[in-house]
Amino acid sequence: MRENILITGGAGFVGSSLALFLRNDFPNSRISVLDNLKRRGSELNIPRLQSVGVSFFHGDVRKLEDFDQVGKTDLLIDCAAEPSVLNGYNMSPAYVIQTNLGGTVNSLEYTRRNKADIIFLSTSRVYPIDMLASIRTLETKTRFRIEEQQDYIGVGRLGISEDFPLSGSRSMYGATKMSSEILVTEYTSTYGIRSIINRCGVLSGPWQMGKVDQGFVALWVAKHLFGGSLSYIGYGGLGKQVRDVLHVRDLYQLLKKQYACIDAISGQVFNVGGGIDNSISLVEMTELCQSVTRNQINIDSVPNTRYADIPLYVTNYSKIEALTGWRPKITLRETVEEIADWIAHNRNSLQSILN
Repeated sequence: MRENILITGGAGFVGSSLALFLRNDFPNSRISVLDNLKRRGSELNIPRLQSVGVSFFHGDVRKLEDFDQVGKTDLLIDCAAEPSVLNGYNMSPAYVIQTNLGGTVNSLEYTRRNKADIIFLSTSRVYPIDMLASIRTLETKTRFRIEEQQDYIGVGRLGISEDFPLSGSRSMYGATKMSSEILVTEYTSTYGIRSIINRCGVLSGPWQMGKVDQGFVALWVAKHLFGGSLSYIGYGGLGKQVRDVLHVRDLYQLLKKQYACIDAISGQVFNVGGGIDNSISLVEMTELCQSVTRNQINIDSVPNTRYADIPLYVTNYSKIEALTGWRPKITLRETVEEIADWIAHNRNSLQSILN
């Protein structure tokens, strides 16, 4: 691993987790994080980072001059984003555009100036909403499943691959990340920057401050521990929507493998997620949380489907598996158990944030 590593969005769930894993595995590297602390709960990660020698810089990716305080870097891991697919809907899209797209421009400029490498964490939400919504599915007792016969390429038994069509609307969030991917590709071609783009599905694990529109696994566990109610929204209000979930520690193991062979895979795009074996519906997530926490809560039913909702997304990670041998190792149950233990050990500081 490189001598100087910067993680933007580094006080957030994914960024702080990666920083701590890197510090443990590469004690001689200088690990730095840059974060504006906008998301509530991110401030709790600062003492964790500083206690192991990770340098924290309070700054905003929307301001190029905020990168100057960090100094030189050899590798930038871009985790900075406004991650809600609902952001910009019935409101100004300025913040999501300035953060996700403007922030990428600044990160790339900083990378170019330092002659550094970049690993860019994109999203499965770059795939168009209408295309995802039109995937042929079978409805079972607890979930939607992908049919064998489909109308277009890039979707099959294992989920969505990188060949899935990209033509259509994808939300402001998805559009900014798609635009950022294009810029990363252009900087790679024009300036010789080594880059990797990972289109991540749902990521989860301890220290994720889950909300309704982002981080549903941690939210589901927290509600079962703290009490309160949740809702199955859309598709008849039955909770059969399906997502795959990747533990952040499995993501880290992938990044290590990718960076070890960056010369061979630079400039490529990969779908990264838990895959079909780590996929789950909302009603199945409820059953899992009940089993782990031994608690039951009220689940409301809202039949109407919201803007940008999709019935199913499962990551087909076959491309990166073929290149590196990587595949997720942490099961969904293990993820839920880890989150439950984390909440139990930090109940006082987390209750007002997660409840």
